[in-house]
Amino acid sequence: MKRLKQIVNELKLTQATPDAALMREFIFYSPKMPLRLHQEQLIAASKQFSLPVFDTYFTNANVTINCFSWGNGKRKVLLTHGWASKALDFYELIVELRKIEDLEIIAFDAPGNGSSISEFSNLMLYADSVKSIALNYAQPDVLIGHSLGGMANVVALQALGSKPYLLISIAPLIRLKENFEQSLDTVNIATKDQEVFFSNFAKEFPVPADHFNLTELYQLSADLDHFLIYDPADHISPYLYLKEFLAKNPAISAKSFEEVGHYKILKSADVIEDIVQRISAIPMP
Repeated sequence: MKRLKQIVNELKLTQATPDAALMREFIFYSPKMPLRLHQEQLIAASKQFSLPVFDTYFTNANVTINCFSWGNGKRKVLLTHGWASKALDFYELIVELRKIEDLEIIAFDAPGNGSSISEFSNLMLYADSVKSIALNYAQPDVLIGHSLGGMANVVALQALGSKPYLLISIAPLIRLKENFEQSLDTVNIATKDQEVFFSNFAKEFPVPADHFNLTELYQLSADLDHFLIYDPADHISPYLYLKEFLAKNPAISAKSFEEVGHYKILKSADVIEDIVQRISAIPMP
C-alpha cells in the first residue's frame, strides 16, 4: 500500500505531463494488505503448496503462486480473488464451505497479490494461475470468482475447454478498459494522457485494452450452470455493463443483492448462504 501511495503522489505532482512508465506502474501494481489474526489462523489450518505460472507479460519467466487448501473431499472448489486482494479475503465463505462434507476448498494468491511475489500483475496472470491449478493440482468442480477473478475464471475455462458443475461469478468485471479509465480518473489523468497509456498497452500485450470485454469474449456453453451475483449499485462493476452482458447470455442465472457493495459482497451472510446451498446441492462425482 505504501508504494501505491507513492505512485499516486508522484502522478498528482506531474499531472501536466504524467510519466508513461508511472501510469503503467499505477495500473499493474497491486497494493497489498496484511493478513488479520483470524485470517492467519485459517491459513495455519490449511495445506499449503506452490505452483509455477509463466509470466509472458512482464518478466518472461516463471513466477510462483502460493496456494491453500482445506479438506480433502472429492468435490473441488476453487476460489479466485479480485484485484488488490488475496485468498483469505474469502475468509467468511471458506469458514462456511468447510462445513460441507466431501469438499476440498482451494484458494491462491495471484501473482503480485497477497503472499505471491511479483512486481506486477494483470488479468492473464490471474487466468494462468487458475489454469496452473487445474492442470497441476486438481480440476475444479466449482469455480468462484470475485471481481477480476470472475473475469479470469471465464478466460481460464475457455482456454482449458473444461466444463465445471458450477461457475459462480461475484460482482465480475465486464469491461477492463473502462475499469482502467476509472482508476486513472481517480488520480486526475487527462483523457489525452490516458490515450498514451492505452496506445502503449496495445503495443505491449499486444491487443487493445478494450479486447478484454466479457460481453464479447464470453463463449462458455449455455448449458453450464453459471450463477452470477451482483449489487445493482456497484460502482466498480457497473450494472450498465452487466445488464448488457446478461442480455447477451440469458442462460446465466443472476441474482441481485442490494446495498452490499463491491467488496463487502464477499462478507454478506445472504450471499454466502446462497452459495453454500448451491454447492451443497451438487451431486457427488
